[in-house]
Amino acid sequence: MSLRSVCIIFEVMDWKDALGALYQEAPQEEKNEVEAQAAQPTQATKQQLCLQFQRRGGKPATIITGFVGTDNQLKDLAKELKVHLGVGGSARGGEILIQGDVREKVRTLLKSKGHQVKGG
Repeated sequence: MSLRSVCIIFEVMDWKDALGALYQEAPQEEKNEVEAQAAQPTQATKQQLCLQFQRRGGKPATIITGFVGTDNQLKDLAKELKVHLGVGGSARGGEILIQGDVREKVRTLLKSKGHQVKGG
């Protein structure tokens, strides 16, 4: 019986390398579509948003309706408002709910962004 040496080479990839390899295989067309969507400007100057005050569950809430755009744009606007005001809230169903009675602060922030605001 003869002895033969067998050499096995294992390629060890960490998760970053594996993820990078996965994204390198993605078609270029999909990347271009994503970049084109990100480059589209929001329609801030053409929108008229309605500002309302309601009590939901006995707690004061400022409601913003009338936003025209994608769900991601709505969520981004809601996040910007919440961070600027330092309050909680949510964005769903085409409306932004901000906790508390912060109508005047919301009005000034939205006007500074170029939105038209009615109600309050």
